[in-house]
Amino acid sequence: MGLSFSLSAEQVERYARIIREWMAVRRHYDLFLWLQGEIQHYLPHEIMLAAWGDFHSNLIHHDIVSALIGVRTEHSDVTSLSPLLQGLFNRWLELGRRPYELGVGETGFLLEERALQCPLGIASQGMQSILIHGISDKRGQHDCLYVIFGSGKKFGTSSFNAFNILLPYLDSALGQIDPLPSHDPLGRAHISREDYRLTRRETEIMNWTKEGKTTSEIAAILGISTFTVKNHLRSIFKKLGPYKLYPEGVRN
Repeated sequence: MGLSFSLSAEQVERYARIIREWMAVRRHYDLFLWLQGEIQHYLPHEIMLAAWGDFHSNLIHHDIVSALIGVRTEHSDVTSLSPLLQGLFNRWLELGRRPYELGVGETGFLLEERALQCPLGIASQGMQSILIHGISDKRGQHDCLYVIFGSGKKFGTSSFNAFNILLPYLDSALGQIDPLPSHDPLGRAHISREDYRLTRRETEIMNWTKEGKTTSEIAAILGISTFTVKNHLRSIFKKLGPYKLYPEGVRN
């Protein structure tokens, strides 16, 4: 797909807001909020899978950012993900290190012949397309691959352009936060759907948080105290997995 970088004044303003929000990313939870915010206008997605390391030697690390229940770095095993990641990376190289898209049924999409046996694999069955792009860290001497999973229609030209524009910021944000632990390769991690069920109020607060609202703004919208909002947020963090490590990331 051809790439066009002719931006309207509205687009420039939107990108400026996205980049200003990027400057506040300090923790994994901040990255989660950033990816769930206005960036969704250009890159609508449910899952972001990042991988970095030496893909040729299969020395790969990964991180997952998603609002979907149980789809977490700690619940996935890089060993099972490696064939998918290596295949996507090699295709990226073959295409001249340019972003590309794969849809359901296309060669290499989600390894249909070998379904991933983890929450990511289960969630990916509901995805319609994935957008892939990478970047090379010359100083760190490793490559990074970013895979965006979307459940809606195929990504358009604006998403390809946005990936090119925003990838350096995404890579920088990921590089300055601590990676989360991955799944025990022996399969000892257990997920209970009941542990992640949000109440109606928690869902409301989660949705307002994804819209970028502060604790005080959410309290005003819902007619409750900021103390109550923070208590609900703590419960949400506990249910959503690794993001519970960063409750201090919520803005007051």
